[in-house]
Amino acid sequence: MAKSQQAKNNEGEIRSVIEKWVESVRKKDVEGVMRHYASNVVTFDIVPPLASVGADKYRKSWEMWFESIDGPIEYEMRDLRITASDDVGFCHTVNRVSSVSKKAGKQETWLRATVGFEKINGEWLVTHEHVSLPFYMETGKAALDLKP
Repeated sequence: MAKSQQAKNNEGEIRSVIEKWVESVRKKDVEGVMRHYASNVVTFDIVPPLASVGADKYRKSWEMWFESIDGPIEYEMRDLRITASDDVGFCHTVNRVSSVSKKAGKQETWLRATVGFEKINGEWLVTHEHVSLPFYMETGKAALDLKP
């Protein structure tokens, strides 16, 4: 079944939001990152806690991470897939994050992300975000050596 023109337009609008978000991450621009989250966003991130509710709480995670990094952040998205209806959309992707931690030095990680969007007052906002790292079951350690 062919996608409607409206569905294609919505997917394009979400893609634009994602591109602006990624550019803000690269620049360590907290305001730019946070403008894309709904106030009641629910997040499952790679760092504690298990879940976070609310943009204000999630902002603190972004501030702490950006503060811990020297210089810019490299952020690459692969295999981005977007699906959208009139007022709900989601995407999933595999991302490479590379940066220089003030404490740990150079770090590069591939992670997975699934993001849910709602069109609120005519604007696509993130209402759910789930970021994860695979792990090796036999050791329980994160599989940081995987590449797509």
